[in-house]
Amino acid sequence: MSAIPLLRCTIRLQRKHVATHAVQQRALSGAEAVNALRPFYFAVHPDFFGKYPKEREVNENSLKRLNGYLENLQKPGSRLVQPMKLTFYLRNTKYSSKVQPELLSSGFRSVSFTLHTNDVLSTVMDVLTSCSLPVEHMKGLTASKAASKSPTEMGEPFYRTIKWDKSYYTFTGFKDPEQELQQAQRAEPTLSVWLRNNEPEATKKHDASLPRREELNRLKRELCRRFNLTDIRWQRSWGVSHRYCQLQSLSRLSHQNPEALINLQGHTVVFADQSGMDASGHVMLGTMDVHHQWTKLFEQLPGYHSLQQQTHWLKERISLLLGGTQVVHMDRLGPVQPIAEHYSSLNTFHKRLMSHHLRLHPRSLQGLTMLLENDRSNPSLHEMGHFIIPIKCDLPTLQVFLQNHAPEARRRIQHKNQLQAEEEAVVKLCLETLSLRSLSKEPSVSPAQMIQCCERLLEQRSPHMQGLQICVSHFYSVMQDGDLCVPWDWKS
Repeated sequence: MSAIPLLRCTIRLQRKHVATHAVQQRALSGAEAVNALRPFYFAVHPDFFGKYPKEREVNENSLKRLNGYLENLQKPGSRLVQPMKLTFYLRNTKYSSKVQPELLSSGFRSVSFTLHTNDVLSTVMDVLTSCSLPVEHMKGLTASKAASKSPTEMGEPFYRTIKWDKSYYTFTGFKDPEQELQQAQRAEPTLSVWLRNNEPEATKKHDASLPRREELNRLKRELCRRFNLTDIRWQRSWGVSHRYCQLQSLSRLSHQNPEALINLQGHTVVFADQSGMDASGHVMLGTMDVHHQWTKLFEQLPGYHSLQQQTHWLKERISLLLGGTQVVHMDRLGPVQPIAEHYSSLNTFHKRLMSHHLRLHPRSLQGLTMLLENDRSNPSLHEMGHFIIPIKCDLPTLQVFLQNHAPEARRRIQHKNQLQAEEEAVVKLCLETLSLRSLSKEPSVSPAQMIQCCERLLEQRSPHMQGLQICVSHFYSVMQDGDLCVPWDWKS
C-alpha cells in the first residue's frame, strides 16, 4: 500500500474519531443539568433532613463535591477529572424506584457510588441510576438536543458510535478513553501518597492560623470568666476566622452594654443559625442577627427559664407513665430544635398519654431512652438503642412495641457503650503513637468506622502524620485552617 492512500485512510479515520467524540461528548448546560437532577435533589437536599444531623451533614458535603465535579466538567478545555466517591442518604419520594434497597433505621437509604464520567450528561445519568431514580425524562432531553443540533444541519456527516480496535489508537496516536478511565481509577490516591502531597499545604495553612487560634481561645476564656458561662460552642464546623469574628461581636456587645449579658450566667452559648433557646437549654445566638436582636433575646431569658422548668416537669411525667423511659434530645452538630417546639411536642404527647391508661410497670423500662418525633407514624428502635416515638402513634401499639423491644434496646445500648469506650481508647492511642496534634471525626462517622480507621492508621504508622490535625470524614480535603480530612475507609 502506497504512502498517499495510507495517509488518506488515516485522515478519514481521524475525522471519524473526532465526529464520533463530538457526538459522544456533547455536554448539557448547567441549567439543563440542574433540571435533569431535580428528582435527585428532591431526594437528598439537606433542607429535608432537618431532624437528622448525621444524614444532613453527609448530604451537604457530598452535594458540594458533586457540584464541584460538575463545574469542573463545564470549564472550557476540561480534561479527564479524578474519580470521586460520594455517599448520600435518600428520602422516599414519588420519584423513587419501586425496587428499593433495605431502609436504615432512620427511614432513609444510603447510597455510595464513584463517579468516573468525563462529561455532564454521563455524570447526570450515572447519579440518577446509582440512586435508583428514573431517567425517562433524560431520554427526551438527549433526543431534543440531538434534533436541535443534528450533524446534517451543521453540515457534518453523521457517524454512529464506534468501539475502536486497540490497533487504531496505536497507529493514530489518539488516546484510548477506556485506557484513560482505567488509569484514573488506579490513580485514586492511597493515604500515604495523599498525605505526602498535601502535608506541606496543610502545615502552611495551620501555621498561618496559629495567631488567630490563640486569640480565639483567649477571647473564649475571657468571655466565659466574665459572665460565668458554662461553655461557648458552635453549631457548625466554621473556620477559625469565622468563629473569631463571632466572638469579637459578642465581646463588643459585652463592652458596650455589659448589663445585657447578666442573664447569660450559668448558660452554654451556641453560635447557630437562629437566635433563641434550644431543647437542651443552651442559648443560641444567630450568626446573621445584629446586637439588638441578641440583646432582646437576653431580656427574654427569664421567660425561657420558666418554659425550661415546664419542659423538665413534662419529661418526668412522661417517664412515670412509660415505665421509667427517659425523653432525651440529641444535642449534636446540625439543625437544633427550639425549646418552644420541644415543649409543644412534649405537651401534646403527655396529654395523649393521660387520656389512655397504659399498663406498664413503673420501673420496667428504667435506663432506656426515647426521642419524640412529629413526622413518623410507627415507633422504631434506633441502632444506638434509643426508641424513636411518633407523637401521634397508636398508644396500645406503642405499649406492645416498648415491651417487646426493651431487651434488644438494652443490648444495643450496651454495645454502643462498648464501642464508645473502645473508640476513646484507640483515638488516645493514635494521638500518642502517631504524634498527632489532634484527631477528631465528623458526626456522620460511626464509632465502628472510627475504630476501624484508627486501627489501620496504627498498623500503617505513616511518618507524614506527625504533628497534623486529622479529621476522619468521608473524603479527602485540606481545610482552610490546615486540618486534614481523610476518609474513614482510606485506601492503603
